Amino acid sequence: MQSQSDETAAIAVESRQESNSSSPLLGCSVADLTSWVKSQGQPGYRGQQLHQWIYQKGARSLSDITVFPKQWRESVADFPICRSTIHYRSVAPDGTIKYLLRLADGQIIEAVGIPTDKRLTVCVSSQVGCPMACDFCATGKGGFTRNLARHEIVDQVLTVQEDFQRRVSHIVFMGMGEPLLNVDNVLGAIKCLNEDVGIGQRMMTLSTVGIRDRIRELAEHQLQVTLAVSLHASNQALRKQLIPSARAYDLDDLISECREYVQLTGRRVSFEYILLAGVNDCPEHADELARHLRGFQCHVNLIPYNPIQEVDYQRPTPNGIQAFVAALKNQHIAVSVRYSRGLEADAACGQLRASK
Repeated sequence: MQSQSDETAAIAVESRQESNSSSPLLGCSVADLTSWVKSQGQPGYRGQQLHQWIYQKGARSLSDITVFPKQWRESVADFPICRSTIHYRSVAPDGTIKYLLRLADGQIIEAVGIPTDKRLTVCVSSQVGCPMACDFCATGKGGFTRNLARHEIVDQVLTVQEDFQRRVSHIVFMGMGEPLLNVDNVLGAIKCLNEDVGIGQRMMTLSTVGIRDRIRELAEHQLQVTLAVSLHASNQALRKQLIPSARAYDLDDLISECREYVQLTGRRVSFEYILLAGVNDCPEHADELARHLRGFQCHVNLIPYNPIQEVDYQRPTPNGIQAFVAALKNQHIAVSVRYSRGLEADAACGQLRASK
């Protein structure tokens, strides 16, 4: 029987080897698109036109691009741009919209559009399902199918942007999946979203449970994205209980790698901590957490638990949440509480699953 650490390693290798044989146009740079149109016997300036129609006008087929000669358009109409279709759409009272998106192979993933007066944030998925199996998370209960390709990640942002008829300002890699087990495609998507869609890296957040050596590897790319590390526990024993993959990566080692990330990038790390009543929200847990995080540039996001059907964890009381906040502040740890949007539509943190 394969161990958890063996499974994680196998998935990591698989993510390195994956490629998309259909070579979709979505996810390509203007230089790539220019090379492609030239290979089709067209003048190079059509690459810039194609880039504009894919990323600004939302073309789903080359036959939609009316500035192209009709005869050529028809000859390449079947060449894939590779956009998803909206399989299901659920609107929460707060305006958050959950999307189930059907991919070219029939797989279903989730993306979430989170609007405010001043911004539109998209929570994107990086995998179909998730192999990490966190005990409090609906996505992990459904298992893992495959990694998403670069274009499938970018498509989620374009789809939400088109549906809202409003420019996306922020992106969080906090949907289905573990981004650092699909690091090549995630990095490619970040590059595309930045350079081709026009969203600043400082407006992006990448969330990870922590994969050994991958945070250090991420630091070497010197990105301007915010790194958010999901701790959810203040000691290794409790973390193993809540996050099975933590058996292969000791909490002290994870924190050490995060400290190194700050040293290499000069950027602070955010730590995500889901508060589970009576499990990880006691004063001694706050004290333990503070001891781990003292002495380097970091911030704690406390997330009151969002319920799922499979487990009976409870959300702490408002007084319990504030007591935890006060305990961290007393030890000079920067902390805030993040109340998830989209709770009524099962679109909140930890609730995403590929079903209605």
